[in-house]
Amino acid sequence: MENTKFKKILEQVPLDYYQSTVRHNLLQRYWHTTKVNFALKLLKKIPLKNCLDVGSASGHMISQIAKKYPKAQFFAVDAYKEAIEYGRKNYPHVTFIYAEAEKLTFKNNQFDLCLCYETIEHTRNPKKALSEMKRVLKPNGTLILAMDSGNLAFRIIWFFWEKTYAKAWQGAHLHPFHHKDLRKLLLKAGFKIQKQYFTHFGLEVVYILTK
Repeated sequence: MENTKFKKILEQVPLDYYQSTVRHNLLQRYWHTTKVNFALKLLKKIPLKNCLDVGSASGHMISQIAKKYPKAQFFAVDAYKEAIEYGRKNYPHVTFIYAEAEKLTFKNNQFDLCLCYETIEHTRNPKKALSEMKRVLKPNGTLILAMDSGNLAFRIIWFFWEKTYAKAWQGAHLHPFHHKDLRKLLLKAGFKIQKQYFTHFGLEVVYILTK
């Protein structure tokens, strides 16, 4: 996908989309609160010194996680430049970097933990993005990757949601995987699946992955 079209898709989402929807939309509040709480539950079992959030948007989720781990270092990358600037202004305890998931600007074997929440379906090249996350992850590190499950219930809900409350996301799912196809892609990328969970009444799938 050409840069201009990709940039246009990103910029149709308000900078404070997650912050404002959590405040003002009951369904969105449930979705994102559940997402963060489940992530925090999983992190209790993972040694954490540093963490990279791939596809952080303006930092709503990673900022909440960072507050729970004040001694750890947190980095966030996103291809939406203005969202990164928003994060820098509002969440100084997180280091925000403007970059695409396919071109991470970090050394090999750098992070204990990578997070990739509801992002892989928005990347231009999911295979390359996974390769980059694997590269920057330490040999004993963990990738937590989450995405909508792509099941029939989600597809029906998303069809109407995208045309009403989520108009900002129209056309943003460049790769609307079913969870079975995503699983195959993760294995093909060389990741080992340690756990698979379904949350949000089966509408979201969460994978715990290692190299």
